[in-house]
Amino acid sequence: MPFTAETCVAMHLGDRKEQQDRVALFGHPKRPGMMMAVLADGMGGHSGGAMAAEQVLMRARQNFEAYAPLHETPEHLLRSIIDEAHVVIKLTRFTSEQDPHSTAVVFMMQQGKAYWAHCGDSRMYHFRGTRTMSVSGDHSLVAELVRKGRLDDRSALRHPQRNVLLSCLGSDREPRIDYGREESPLGGDAFLLCSDGLWAHFTEFELASTLQEFPARAAAERLVALGRERAGGTGDNISLAVVKLVEARTDAATPTRPAIAR
Repeated sequence: MPFTAETCVAMHLGDRKEQQDRVALFGHPKRPGMMMAVLADGMGGHSGGAMAAEQVLMRARQNFEAYAPLHETPEHLLRSIIDEAHVVIKLTRFTSEQDPHSTAVVFMMQQGKAYWAHCGDSRMYHFRGTRTMSVSGDHSLVAELVRKGRLDDRSALRHPQRNVLLSCLGSDREPRIDYGREESPLGGDAFLLCSDGLWAHFTEFELASTLQEFPARAAAERLVALGRERAGGTGDNISLAVVKLVEARTDAATPTRPAIAR
């Protein structure tokens, strides 16, 4: 059954002085049925993190517009976005007083198939109903301790080093990039990109249930509101992008106008 994409992006400053997250969703200018969502959580002093995150979005848009499916694979495109953004962010360290870094999650749909890549601790979720089909693994110290069985999920959320990343864009090391794909998505599937300012306050079931119950914009507004409530006045920047596949008579995955929650 063909489907269309019901989409939304949302952001909130949280309890921080500056918004260093960036998120965007756009279609290909020349190829109907292709779309991309990208999210970046910047780090690195006053304005440094915002600048780093902005570089991820700029590189994503530029590379996506130049993407030639006959000559490169989706994975090659996703890698080029993250690798090139990493290089640009590193170079800014020599021209500014900041030490900018950023996470990155990049998602694209092409010919009814979904592909994604990430680096850092911003997450990519794929839900089918209330079932988690896949979730990206954080490139962080606490996530590594959880994988090794030295820490449980609940303790990880309270760990004093929970924000220490083992891989990100702009560091001296080459970024670690993990990939995912869904070659047979179904109507009703939901894809969620989000920063740790959101996912830290929810279980996977809560995220999936909200996305299943509400349209994309209403789901995003509800998640932001609940995340703010649960943060109790100490919340980080929040950013998210939602892509819900809806069965339809047409086969074009056309992004709706993004909604911004502030």
